[in-house]
Amino acid sequence: MVIVHHQELHRSDPCVPIMDRKQGYDIELMSSTSKVEHDLWPLDGIDSKNSKFPCCLVWTPLPVVSWLAPFIGHVGICREDGAVLDFSVSNFVNVDGFAFGAAARYVQLDREKCCFPPNMSGHTCKRGYQHSEYGTAITWDDALRSSARNFEHKSYNLFACNSHSFVANCLNRLCYDGSMDWNMITVVALVIIKGHWVNNMSIIRSFLPSTVVLCLGLVSVGWPFLVGLFSFSILLMGWFLLGTYCFKTLLER
Repeated sequence: MVIVHHQELHRSDPCVPIMDRKQGYDIELMSSTSKVEHDLWPLDGIDSKNSKFPCCLVWTPLPVVSWLAPFIGHVGICREDGAVLDFSVSNFVNVDGFAFGAAARYVQLDREKCCFPPNMSGHTCKRGYQHSEYGTAITWDDALRSSARNFEHKSYNLFACNSHSFVANCLNRLCYDGSMDWNMITVVALVIIKGHWVNNMSIIRSFLPSTVVLCLGLVSVGWPFLVGLFSFSILLMGWFLLGTYCFKTLLER
């Protein structure tokens, strides 16, 4: 209230020094910026029975592909109300209906590690210019909406533009953990390293099919099947590593 009167005095009195005007403006700007950055409304708890995972990354195995390579799956990112957004078909981002089944793993992210700049000078990250060029947001859900609009014009491709690409785009828009280098590989690593299983059934659902395929292959074909399966996994990992770090235009992020 004091700031408002102070500014009105500045506007009406041309004799007020410019330095005083600037100080009054800076105080108001700092107060406004602080409110936007730190006024984070409390989240509800994780409710796996109703598929609500506020501000989480969620993962589920893919049919057939995960049977051959269990580390490959489908990921989504959740709004503050817990609804999942995921990219699984061309030109469409699914909302609150996770494709390929219920979430098996989740990682809850910290909104305090995001950068929500209200203006060009309000960045809390060290990548201000790059962040502005990429696209910023003022809230968590705003970032997800912007990425969803972007991916509504993209074609889905398991090997080039998939659910991991969408999640990486959201994390880059949030400048999560001060990084603008989120990609398919770092998203996979985050889920594997920090992910929590939803329940014991999720573990069984994720690894039982691949175990059955492995056993059947060894019984019917023998060791050549194991060699072929291992080669498939190596080729798959090699493609994503090369596409991410060597030929950066191949994969969407």
